[in-house]
Amino acid sequence: HPHGPPCRDAHLSLSPCTGVVPFVALLLLQRRPVAGRALLVTGSSCPTHSLCRSNVQEQTRRQVALLNATAQDLFSLYLKCQGEPFSSETNKLCNTSSIFFPPFRVNRTSERKEVMVAMYKLFAFLNASLGNITRDQEELNPTAKELLDRLHNTTKTTRGLISNLTCLLCKNYNIFQVDVSYGESSKTKSSFKKKQQGCQVLRKYVQVIAQAARILLPHLSPP
Repeated sequence: HPHGPPCRDAHLSLSPCTGVVPFVALLLLQRRPVAGRALLVTGSSCPTHSLCRSNVQEQTRRQVALLNATAQDLFSLYLKCQGEPFSSETNKLCNTSSIFFPPFRVNRTSERKEVMVAMYKLFAFLNASLGNITRDQEELNPTAKELLDRLHNTTKTTRGLISNLTCLLCKNYNIFQVDVSYGESSKTKSSFKKKQQGCQVLRKYVQVIAQAARILLPHLSPP
């Protein structure tokens, strides 16, 4: 029934939703956190022609602010859609201490270049993780349209942000390669473990995006 609750359990075929292409698809097949080198641009150096839109800094600022503003709602909706025991035992099941997340060791006094590189690493990891979570939810909750839409929109914003950070790193610092780490794939895990990994990653995301916004936004504000 199209007007039923968006998160009810249903055993249907996969949702026809499309549009989530993991940042580096092959790396999602790995079983453990893996490290890689993201080539931000093709070739051995930054292109001499303009890579950035004129409003790239403002756009980047808006994307970070949007992700920060919507992160908690995404996590809450995700929890609701997983049902019990996730709703009642959130602290225990979604404990973030056991999951890998890129260390974010910059603060407001860090160099702008350092902040940009840390941001790139964070959002490259997050983009791959969102691809993982979305794939799992299309399988586990194919009728949860609101959740799937939010995951797709978050992924889209994250991809745009990565593109803008790529341009800023190249244009301002001539950085065209960054060592990045990607999280563990949940592809072969049980339904419960898939739900749990998504829950842990999204909870950590809520914490980290708030910190990232506090640090990055002043660096992107107009002079």
